[in-house]
Amino acid sequence: MSDTTFQLIAIAVYLAAMLGIGYFAFRRTNNIDDYMLAGRGLKPGVAALSAGASDMSGWLLMGLPGAIYLNGLIEAWIAIGLTIGAWLNWKFVAPRLRSYTAVAQNAITIPSFFEKRLKDNSHFLRIAASVIILAFFTFYVSSGMVAAGKFFESSFGWNYFTGLFVVAGVTLLYTLFGGFLGATLTDVAQGLLMFAALIAVPIVAIFQMGSIGGISESIKQVNPDALNLFSSFNTTNGFLAAVAIFSTAAWGLGYFGQPHIIVRFMALRSPSEAKTARRIGVGWMVLTALGAIVTALVGIAYFAGTPEKEITDPETVFLLLSQIFFHPFVAGLVLAAVLAAIMSTMSSQLIVCSSALVEDLYNIAGKKLSPQREVMLGRTGVLVVAVVAAVLALNRNSSILELVSFAWAGFGAAFGPIVLLSLYWRKLTSTGALAGMITGALTVFIWGNIDVLASNMYEIVPGFILNLIVTVVVSNATYKHNALIEEEFTAMEKEIEENAPYVASS
Repeated sequence: MSDTTFQLIAIAVYLAAMLGIGYFAFRRTNNIDDYMLAGRGLKPGVAALSAGASDMSGWLLMGLPGAIYLNGLIEAWIAIGLTIGAWLNWKFVAPRLRSYTAVAQNAITIPSFFEKRLKDNSHFLRIAASVIILAFFTFYVSSGMVAAGKFFESSFGWNYFTGLFVVAGVTLLYTLFGGFLGATLTDVAQGLLMFAALIAVPIVAIFQMGSIGGISESIKQVNPDALNLFSSFNTTNGFLAAVAIFSTAAWGLGYFGQPHIIVRFMALRSPSEAKTARRIGVGWMVLTALGAIVTALVGIAYFAGTPEKEITDPETVFLLLSQIFFHPFVAGLVLAAVLAAIMSTMSSQLIVCSSALVEDLYNIAGKKLSPQREVMLGRTGVLVVAVVAAVLALNRNSSILELVSFAWAGFGAAFGPIVLLSLYWRKLTSTGALAGMITGALTVFIWGNIDVLASNMYEIVPGFILNLIVTVVVSNATYKHNALIEEEFTAMEKEIEENAPYVASS
């Protein structure tokens, strides 16, 4: 058989396995709570790997290696910032959010949590949060489809649109029927596959190419600053260099507001299990990020130093190295890891979009449906968002990193401060949260589309800061004592401090 046939067989096995997991989850999905949150029954390891896989997407295996291949280690500040942000998120958000969403009338989505936490009877806050989710996740899901099209085009010479629709179709099927549990279980399998690939590719490539010293010298010949984390200090003044590094590392701020990640916290079996999940999740993240970084650096030495080997699309460096240094079937499994990264994120985001459409927009209109009809409506929501994202992905020239960075900033700036304040500040009000959320989202839209601003500071920074300021100022101006809010906040803190399950008062 040809190399391509071996690789396609491996990928077909992987896709079939994902569909099988989706069917398994489908058999265990009976109502909307199962479909959106798996009945709050995730084990720590499952939650951690699922959060990591749904977080990283094609960015980890394509976007990050491509950026480092072009510009060197200066781009690694994104990974450093993300790792710090992930640790802080698991440490300070996960246990409290798991507890508070149960205390606050069993909220199963982020918009419903905001509404129930702040006792907003107008529904404005919940609607605004849902609209923001749908807007930014459409871009995010689209980035996954773009990555899928590029993947099959660069790996097998397929038409871009064929690859896009194959991956979108399989992901849609197992998400459509398996719901949150299906997305989560496939995330675990995909996270393990990504881990294995990102460890294996750089190790085998280094072994095949010779000594680490020789590879290092080759990298320096191509780009003398490639191995310098602080290379920006060589090209500009110290203040601007520090701003550039801070701007890149500020990706970590986005973690506090990513619905597809923090929904895993809500699905944990108990708040106390967040500690174990944190250790597993951050450990996975550190090792996979290092693997992606080393892969890019090896790619510089292998491709960029030889004109006839130079690649046209830096975001495919991981794909090409795996095909060069592995047996075709093994290379096919490594390539499947890229699909795993893409599909795990897409499925998680589609579920969150579905919950925004059904739980946060349709249900607040007072419509009463049977559990089966609610699940069917949730599946319809998944389909609608997938179709819109696919239309956006028809622009094959879209940059994966640019699409992801815009959506990441949108969620981080719109939701991040609200999530933190809702968990740690009793005086947060629905009016303050709504004003801050809108401010953060608009700042990202405006700042991110003005080149002179976006090129000097990642839009998440001004968006996050302005959201925080507006929320605190407006909340202080509109605060009124609410006995139920005080009771629930105290119950959440008590559960965290005493590690005792919350029991609602009669």
